[in-house]
Amino acid sequence: MIFRQMFDSVSSTYSYLLASRRGGEALIIDPVLEKLDRYIQLLHELDLRLVKAVDTHLHADHITALGALRDRTHCITVMGEQSKVDVVSMRVADGDRVQVEGISLRAVYTPGHTDDSYSFVMPDRVFTGDTLLIRGTGRTDFQNGDARAQYESLFGRLLRLPDETLVYPAHDYKGDTVSTIGEEKAFNPRLQVTSIAEYVDLMNKLNLPNPKMMDVAVPANLRIGFAQAEVARRGWAITVPDALALIGRPDIALIDLREAQEREKHGTIPGSLHAPYPDLVANIRPGGMVHELAQASGRRIVFYCAFGERSAMAVQAAQDAGLTSACHIEGGLNAWRRARGPIAR
Repeated sequence: MIFRQMFDSVSSTYSYLLASRRGGEALIIDPVLEKLDRYIQLLHELDLRLVKAVDTHLHADHITALGALRDRTHCITVMGEQSKVDVVSMRVADGDRVQVEGISLRAVYTPGHTDDSYSFVMPDRVFTGDTLLIRGTGRTDFQNGDARAQYESLFGRLLRLPDETLVYPAHDYKGDTVSTIGEEKAFNPRLQVTSIAEYVDLMNKLNLPNPKMMDVAVPANLRIGFAQAEVARRGWAITVPDALALIGRPDIALIDLREAQEREKHGTIPGSLHAPYPDLVANIRPGGMVHELAQASGRRIVFYCAFGERSAMAVQAAQDAGLTSACHIEGGLNAWRRARGPIAR
């Protein structure tokens, strides 16, 4: 496995790049905007294709690179379903899997530092965001933080992982790079409490100053969505009411870009075909499924995804490939469900 831990000295943030092999698919966790060019360079050097960019929570101490990486690499952006960020491609819930070729992370909802905090677990390691730090824990005094919720996330979830599990946090301010669950149980001073009340009292007495970039970073990180309005301006988008009228028409090919676990969990628009977004480039080339549906059968291609971000990017790519009939459903399945459109299971 390819594994790179990268550090931003300004915000003391760790970002993590993972892939199963050179030349394969990759994902990145907690990327920092100022390190964007470094990420792109490393992806090029390792011949990797970035498929997913993940934030463990809404950061207050740096501006995320999720939107910039999406714009540069057309990757899928991922956050927890509780996040109030305007648009991300995929929202995960507790127990969901975040997968790329050869890599699978289990999402574990670990609120407390913020109300949208997630950790991501692999067989030998866990990426804990700001929930569990090396010899510390994330503060709980802003962004809907909750010391009681964090106690449960720590003692009820993370500390139940095997002692040998490697701990990779989103921050460290002392130069430590990795720990283990066993080490943190034994030596983390904030974990030596005997009750939830003692932990809450400890966290309430920290009296830390706000992060220096909080007033800039939080508003910026809440607005990372793809500019779907530009796709609509070009005439490549249809509303849900218009899409409802297309169900069952033989000259329409509805293409679902979501992953199999999303389809199983949330259902599909009746009659849609499955062509996952990571396979888009192959599917819109001559000989690919989407290309043949548009060119050989003359069908109009209508993409959709969870929230409209992947489908908006897919429309742009399809148009660039000469598939001029391609469009997408604004707002994706989320908008479809709000309009009470039919769902197939």
